[in-house]
Amino acid sequence: MFTGIIETTGIIQQVQRSGSNVDISIESDIAHELQPDQSVAHDGVCLTVTEVNGNSYKVTAVAETLAKTNLGEWKQGDSVNLERALKAGDRLDGHFVQGHVDATAVCIDKQTLDGSWLFSFSFPKQFAELIIEKGSICINGVSLTAFNVGVDQFTVTIIPFTYTHTNFSSIEKNNVVNIEFDVLGKYILRSKELSRS
Repeated sequence: MFTGIIETTGIIQQVQRSGSNVDISIESDIAHELQPDQSVAHDGVCLTVTEVNGNSYKVTAVAETLAKTNLGEWKQGDSVNLERALKAGDRLDGHFVQGHVDATAVCIDKQTLDGSWLFSFSFPKQFAELIIEKGSICINGVSLTAFNVGVDQFTVTIIPFTYTHTNFSSIEKNNVVNIEFDVLGKYILRSKELSRS
């Protein structure tokens, strides 16, 4: 379980195919604190640490993860948002994030305002019921509030701290991001579906 509050970023050192999987080496200032079997959210995707080597570590992404996220587009030098799993007793400053990406979204607009940035994204219409005006949305692992919500698009505002401390500064129009909808909305929608059947 995560909160969508990014702890730090990492830099991808190597991306290597291994059958249908991809092994990824990441350099980060938290690497020395990690150990194998720990869960870390990478751009919102929960991956298991498999190996730690000084200031870098490795994770493996399986075919299912590659199909539903933007990990297949990762390359050497890319910046990745990182968050370690929530500890019992920690503050929940964002919202409950599982690290289970629902889909990818495409940046359709980026506007620079006086002290903040507006990002608009399009997403698959099949998820329209899972996002509401002023509701929580997780983008590349970052807990944000959605507004101007339509059937297939929404907008978020990024403050300077988030812009400079995450990889939002590198997101441009047409870039693909990972999105996870609020888990509470998923349970409510499931309950409604079952009550109809």
